[in-house]
Amino acid sequence: MTVNKTLRGHKLLMVMPWKQPAEFIENLKAEFPGLQVVTYRQTEWDQTWAPFPDEEWKDVTVLLTFTVLPTPEQAPKLEYVQLMSAGANHVLDLPIFKDTEAKFCTANGVHGPQISEWIIGTYLAFQHRFPHYHEKQKEGRWDRSDLNLIDDAVQKTIGILGYGSIGRQTARLATAMGMNVHAYTLHPRTTPASKKDHSWTPPGLGDPDGIYPSKWFSGSSRADLHAFLTSGLDLLVIATPLTPNTQHLLAAAEFELLAADGRKGRTFVSNIARGPVVNTPDIIHALKEGLIKGAALDVTDPEPLPDGHELWSMENVIITPHVSGASTHYNERVLSILEYNLKRLSEDTEPVNKVNKREGY
Repeated sequence: MTVNKTLRGHKLLMVMPWKQPAEFIENLKAEFPGLQVVTYRQTEWDQTWAPFPDEEWKDVTVLLTFTVLPTPEQAPKLEYVQLMSAGANHVLDLPIFKDTEAKFCTANGVHGPQISEWIIGTYLAFQHRFPHYHEKQKEGRWDRSDLNLIDDAVQKTIGILGYGSIGRQTARLATAMGMNVHAYTLHPRTTPASKKDHSWTPPGLGDPDGIYPSKWFSGSSRADLHAFLTSGLDLLVIATPLTPNTQHLLAAAEFELLAADGRKGRTFVSNIARGPVVNTPDIIHALKEGLIKGAALDVTDPEPLPDGHELWSMENVIITPHVSGASTHYNERVLSILEYNLKRLSEDTEPVNKVNKREGY
């Protein structure tokens, strides 16, 4: 193992919902001499209270966490926070994020493999009517009455709203199935260099050079978004971060546009971003009126989705309880990002997946 520049004087605090990764910690200590490592286990993913005394915070320079965060006064030496989530919306209003120089990095790249499988899997399940046939199986009935409604994905167009690591891996899978890819990003990607992905990605996955989209759309205006939505989408993937600018990004006007000019009932909507990106009453209306073909929702607004909510009983909707990002490989990928960024810290270079404090992602 190559020994990097020392991180002597740095204290890494790991607050994790899984057991202590003893072998990983020993490797870190060998790789970064002088690095102090302290670990604690939180009992719930959304836990915000610290499972240790306040005194533990005072010398922490590096923090691995999801929702357990200090105040600026508790952790005055904090330099780098590695979040275990792809989004940073839950920290944007915290003083430790807003009022300090600490660098926050997301787990961008960790979720690409499993969430892209969820996106494609739920779309194919809908196209091949798996929910319908599963009901027939439970009834013990061999019923082929919906045979003519089954459709495949070849030459369909997938529009990916937010072409980050999840979107790029989804584009890889969609391309392999013969789909056409349209990508939407906030900033223009007009040159080969601008299309490259500089975030962390598991080796051999994603779209590091931005080669899969046949069309790129960009911009921050409603007109820019609407140009993308009217480009003939069979599958719309919502993969944009939740920020004040993306709250209810998709509402009545957007669903009407998806159905305009003979496209009524064409688009299947998949939301793996955050529930509030979509206006819930408006997507319910679009589903009822046939403006869109159906929807797969791993996130909802409100969340958790209450018992008896109207969305639960809609036949053209697939709902899962915010589990698309789950994977038995989740923790090892998060730790890989942490190790990579510790190396960059030891070299005094910028970490990957750094959150832009102005834009919120």
